[in-house]
Amino acid sequence: MSDERSKSESLYERAKRVLPGGVSRNTVLRKPHPAYVDRASGSRVVDIDGVERIDFANNMASLIHGHSHPTVVAAVTEQLQRGTAYSMATEVEVRFAEHLRQRNPSFEMVRFVNSGTEAVMTAIKAARAFTGRPKIAKVEGAYHGGYDYAETSQESNPDNWGSMESPERVPTTFGTPSAVLADVVVVPFNAPDRAIEILERHRGEVACVLLDPMPHRVGLVPADPEFVSALRGWTEADGSLLVADEVITFRSEYGGAQTWYDLVPDLTALGKIIGGGFPVGAVAGRAEVMEVMNPLASRVLFPHSGTFSANPVTMTAGLCAMELYDGASVASLNSLGERAVAGLREAIDGAGVPVSVTGRGSLFRFHLKEEAPHDYRSGYMSPEDRRRLGVLIDSLFDDGLIVMSSGTAAMSTPMGREEVERLVDGAAKGLEKAFR
Repeated sequence: MSDERSKSESLYERAKRVLPGGVSRNTVLRKPHPAYVDRASGSRVVDIDGVERIDFANNMASLIHGHSHPTVVAAVTEQLQRGTAYSMATEVEVRFAEHLRQRNPSFEMVRFVNSGTEAVMTAIKAARAFTGRPKIAKVEGAYHGGYDYAETSQESNPDNWGSMESPERVPTTFGTPSAVLADVVVVPFNAPDRAIEILERHRGEVACVLLDPMPHRVGLVPADPEFVSALRGWTEADGSLLVADEVITFRSEYGGAQTWYDLVPDLTALGKIIGGGFPVGAVAGRAEVMEVMNPLASRVLFPHSGTFSANPVTMTAGLCAMELYDGASVASLNSLGERAVAGLREAIDGAGVPVSVTGRGSLFRFHLKEEAPHDYRSGYMSPEDRRRLGVLIDSLFDDGLIVMSSGTAAMSTPMGREEVERLVDGAAKGLEKAFR
């Protein structure tokens, strides 16, 4: 091995001089330095040092067709030649809204924004405008983006999370105003009785309950049907709204993970895969609620706009990607994900180590625990859990396999049996290292 520094190491030294921590998003950090991408195609990514890896992270689950899908690239290239942004509406935003509406009958109206964070924020503001109420309720540990209210208690820990009967409202960002925390109600995941008991203390004050059907940071555990039903029933009785956060999980079924439960939320926040590889977000839902953003109304309750909302490049890429991700493609990718999980569980059994795998469809996650978690607290990682997970992820990376820093994998349509076998083999080696 040469004593010369790698291109990625040298570039990181430059990056640290101009970017906090050398990065613009923490998720790309690795020790001793990030690897910088040169090019990517399908399920493969090649870094500037020439190393090729299979990508099971897919830009935090946003690339349903992997990298540089030729049909998406062709459509975007054509749009680029006609312009990148205008102070005028475009036909493609109408066509894309029509496409999303036919995927799920609860999507009566759609508004496009620029990220999943913005989609959740917009949904919350719409719910407040519609109900005239200030508070929101959310699941302990659930990630809903960077909006102050939505990020409350997404990183609580045993020292500050309080009791299950009354979870504490814990700020994620230092300096978060106490007034923000006062308007957030935190409920435990998959504990319907406790959740309803907590919500009852705030009857008539809650604008909406945020629910991710399979929250990533909680543990990538599908919500129990009883939990979903309890929240939906309470919101209907209370006059508050149920907002489904499907920024990550919309890939799970043709109409999203909410269809697992026959759930009809009032609003749904979308993002990630609907952008076709470009920044995107959307709010979809009941026309009566979406009407608060109607600029033609006699009284506009929620004036809403955005310079790059419904950007034609994003709309073109997103519509193309979602048309390609039809019912057959969804079923095929979910089947491949199930094959991967089955193989990983066999590898875990063969290694005889206390590890579990959670998830459903094309998303799954490693837990360095024998028992799969049921909620945020049971999935919370001890320092030793974190160390072992780090060893596993680093081993996979060195073996040419990329997963997210949480130990989560997101499948993409270019993948097949070969990629699954590589992941299973790599995981077997990584687990042996993690438990030495």
